[in-house]
Amino acid sequence: MTPSAKDIFKVASLLAVLAAGSCAAPINDADTGLMDDPTVNHPIQVQPSYRTLKLSFSAPDAGLMPDDAEHFDAFVAAYIQHGSGAISVSAPAGQGASATISYFGERLAAAGVPREKILVGTRESGDGKVELGYITYEASTAPCGDWSADYADAASNRVSPNFGCAVQHNIAAQVADPRDLVAPQPMGPGDAARRAAVYGNYKDGKPTGATLTPDQSGAVSDVAK
Repeated sequence: MTPSAKDIFKVASLLAVLAAGSCAAPINDADTGLMDDPTVNHPIQVQPSYRTLKLSFSAPDAGLMPDDAEHFDAFVAAYIQHGSGAISVSAPAGQGASATISYFGERLAAAGVPREKILVGTRESGDGKVELGYITYEASTAPCGDWSADYADAASNRVSPNFGCAVQHNIAAQVADPRDLVAPQPMGPGDAARRAAVYGNYKDGKPTGATLTPDQSGAVSDVAK
């Protein structure tokens, strides 16, 4: 039986759909275990890291030495920007521990750390130094540089082991808060006043968008005008 033109068209259409689907789907290289998705081949790992700072401290009236004060300010600034949870103050146990804790607690609060995020305590210490600590998160991925594939063999069209590795490293190095790679931050509350204004303009048939000032025009240059 000779196939009709209609049957041939159906078969050709089915083959075209299958070919298009095979091109769009991720390619799994059974020989190398590589995918065409860099996030799968070079996943970014987000792990907690504990940062500490030890400072010499004698008495509240003397305070910190200038160098230690600079280290303290930089450490606290890093905590405010990248820290997670509370910041701890551990003073050497013994006489003067209470005054030391009070000094550092007040100094942290003055630097902008909420008091409910300041944890204080004492410890047995041989060096007599005050230790501050907090937890932050770091993003990283495995090193690049796998040149085991034959790049001269282009006929196979396989994904190279280094595909996307540099991009993943750049993302891990540049992300402001590595926790954003794990889950999005919670959304803030809505602006009730703005919502009421937009809804009022909508009912009245007026434009609902904000009015732009000349500085907010978005124009890069006036040369072409």
